[in-house]
Amino acid sequence: MAGGLYRSANAHGGGQLPDDGAAFVSVEPLNQSAVEATAPPPEVVAQTSAAANSAVMAIGSLVSRGTGFVRNLMIGAALGNLVGNVFTTAQFLPNQVYEFLLGGVLTSVLIPVLVRRRKTDPDRGEAYAQRLLTLAVIALAAAVLIAMASAQVLTALYASGKDADYTELVTKLSYLMLPMLFFTGLSALIAAVLNTRGHFAAPMWAPILNNLVVIGTFGLYILIYGARALRPDQMDTGRILLVGGGTLLGVAVQAAGLLPALRKVGFRWKLRFDFRALGLRELAQLGAWMFCYVAVNQLGLFVVVNLLTRAAGEDSAGLLIYNNVFLLLMMAHGIIAVSIITALMPRISAAAADGRFRDVTADLSRGTRMVAAVLAPVAVCYAVLAGPISVVVFRYGAFTGENAVATSTVLLVAAVGLVPFAISQLFTFAFYALPDARTPALINIPVVILRVLIQVGLYLAFSATFAAAGMMLGNAISYLAAAVVSAVLLRPRVGPLGLGEIMRTVGRVAVAALGAALVGLLVVKLLPGDPAKLSWSAAAVQLVIGGVVIGASYIGLAIALKITEITEVLGMVRRRLTRTKQA
Repeated sequence: MAGGLYRSANAHGGGQLPDDGAAFVSVEPLNQSAVEATAPPPEVVAQTSAAANSAVMAIGSLVSRGTGFVRNLMIGAALGNLVGNVFTTAQFLPNQVYEFLLGGVLTSVLIPVLVRRRKTDPDRGEAYAQRLLTLAVIALAAAVLIAMASAQVLTALYASGKDADYTELVTKLSYLMLPMLFFTGLSALIAAVLNTRGHFAAPMWAPILNNLVVIGTFGLYILIYGARALRPDQMDTGRILLVGGGTLLGVAVQAAGLLPALRKVGFRWKLRFDFRALGLRELAQLGAWMFCYVAVNQLGLFVVVNLLTRAAGEDSAGLLIYNNVFLLLMMAHGIIAVSIITALMPRISAAAADGRFRDVTADLSRGTRMVAAVLAPVAVCYAVLAGPISVVVFRYGAFTGENAVATSTVLLVAAVGLVPFAISQLFTFAFYALPDARTPALINIPVVILRVLIQVGLYLAFSATFAAAGMMLGNAISYLAAAVVSAVLLRPRVGPLGLGEIMRTVGRVAVAALGAALVGLLVVKLLPGDPAKLSWSAAAVQLVIGGVVIGASYIGLAIALKITEITEVLGMVRRRLTRTKQA
């Protein structure tokens, strides 16, 4: 149900929580998110220190997201908007092939199977994992060769409607970046093997190596060539080799960084070609619904990429800006919503397994209310402070002030979808806890169709300058539809979700958010700085003061309106600070 460029955030399997990415997802770069998507199954977590694992994963995810964000900032600063769109399109191609081959199937099928084999096989699943990795290496290598042979065809599909210089540069970069598919798939599988053996640190930290390599690559690009916006025809061979080769090197380093961890857990990788022992028919049957889920998402993303590529210009919002905004949303979702879902999912899964459906609905209701209450002020900040955020965060080097203005429009619209997306994710994982992967896959079909129809309609109705914002609006409406349909279909399975209590809380949250937004708009309007031509310093002042005012106003209104979810969070923060001081 996600609308992220690099991978579908909902292409996750049972028991696995969104990373973030994608997931909106995506919303994470391909080479970073694939490993982060292999969250440990509950059975594995139970065998080791849950607190220690959670801390490692939380810190690793936070650092990974931070370096990933800097990575995308460097891409925009080095290449500018137009060539940055070309680069983003070329990077999207290996991701789509990866998603079709392995994406959601990895977490929904392979990790549970590896866990089961670890428990039941005499060798604790050693031979099975060796066979799986051997088959994966062969399949991924073949996929890379086929994809590279089809690079021109893929470019024609994704960059149709663009001039020859644009499509030629996409093709040239694709030849360098399509091999990312091999290393991404290999990293994801190695991470799965490590997770099933109770090792979580390396899979969470390896993507940081990748981000650092890419940050260094674009830093070197700026050092050698400078930071100025170019046209596609101005990208010579040296520039193409540096950005394409450096991006590929980052994924290769990430995969290599996982190999020492394999030795640490005692896994010895031997080539095994007796693939019949893998039970491929069983794997195919288990993964059919998740493949359907992923395939539908990828078709939806194909429409987004194609429309944004057609709309891309030097100053208009295209793929690069769309993805930058998506990453901003994913940071909020990953830090806040995923933390809430992570805390609730073990309780929901255990209650569902025991048939305690009243407890399931109580936790779902509480999670929905808490997600809405905590994410609402973030959405308000994104909407009200879209201009200063875009300048402070993105306007560097070849990324111009006009590009920042275009970014602010997309961020303003995208903020609407933050809360609906998080709630739809919570409901999706409730189905997985039942366990049921079929219903989310079936829900996804009409949701993606709705999204595509809205996005195409908005693209045809408005100018190209609104294309990226239109894509975000289509995402937001589809997330809301997904949440509503999921709630309707969950009710017969688990009972009433406490809709009355949810709507009362959401109503109070809406009032508090609206009040905070009005106060924030007033304060920002009184601060110095031309909205159309903000300097970095003026934008920073607006961002800091506006953020503080919006946050304080929202908390004050939430307390006055007795939004208990906010007071619970404030109480947790106070208790944690008290314990820290005492320590």
